[in-house]
Amino acid sequence: MAVAFSLFLSLLCFLQLAIRTHAAALTTTIGANERVCFYADADKAGEKIGFYFAVQSGGSFDIDFEVKDPNEKVLLDGKRERQGDYVFTANTVGEYSFCFENDMSTLTEKLVDFDIMVESEPRREPPAKPGQIADQTSALEESIFRLNGMLINIKRTQKYFHTRENRGFDIVKSTKNRMFWYTVFESLAVIGMAVIQVYVLQTFFTKTGRRYKV
Repeated sequence: MAVAFSLFLSLLCFLQLAIRTHAAALTTTIGANERVCFYADADKAGEKIGFYFAVQSGGSFDIDFEVKDPNEKVLLDGKRERQGDYVFTANTVGEYSFCFENDMSTLTEKLVDFDIMVESEPRREPPAKPGQIADQTSALEESIFRLNGMLINIKRTQKYFHTRENRGFDIVKSTKNRMFWYTVFESLAVIGMAVIQVYVLQTFFTKTGRRYKV
């Protein structure tokens, strides 16, 4: 009975953590000279807002970004950044804007993978009754918090390798296209040189000159 009760309390604690966390993982394409903004609401002051982004493909894998609070105050900004992972406290209730700008590119579009997470700091309430059940519940809560931190680290590692994979694929694709056009140009150059050589030799042997009678 005690074990079942402790498991029930730990499940409630886990559900509370899940409810208090709001995340949005998105992928968007930003065209040349384009500015795109996304928004997230903070319901109360003191909430933690996590912001992660990584340029998956396009150009030099860089992008300009800017984060503003509801009062249009710039909280974070960067120029030509490839990726970033930030956490800050929402001191003002309202709508926060997260903007990307591809102003440095005139032709190339950028593929950006980003994640906006709004979460409240969970507060552990003291146990109602001291004893073995409270000790077991506290231990399970500590395990849940540790597992939550480990899952967050695993998620960040997956994002890192996902970004590396996409960038590597984009580099391989770009190199393949360059090699293809280089081979085409080289073949056309060889064919052109062969045609010129044939023309020169043909002109040399068919050229008419003066004839003299002896």
